[in-house]
Amino acid sequence: MMKRIAWLMAGLVLWGMFPGDVEAQCVMCKAVAEDSAADGGLGRGLNAGILYLMAIPYALLATLGVVFFWRKKARNNS
Repeated sequence: MMKRIAWLMAGLVLWGMFPGDVEAQCVMCKAVAEDSAADGGLGRGLNAGILYLMAIPYALLATLGVVFFWRKKARNNS
């Protein structure tokens, strides 16, 4: 267990040393916001993108939850 925590801490330290990779997406958000400003709906495109990116992980987690539920239910019925 301690080995996992040590690897996690080392990963977090290394991740913090390279902030350029983490902050690179801000330019894309700015470009989407500027493009949507020309249409009159300042945040419409940005909000749609955020909702799209947020929906996929939730859909995957829901699918995994349903699969695990069915498997557990099948084991208990056997």
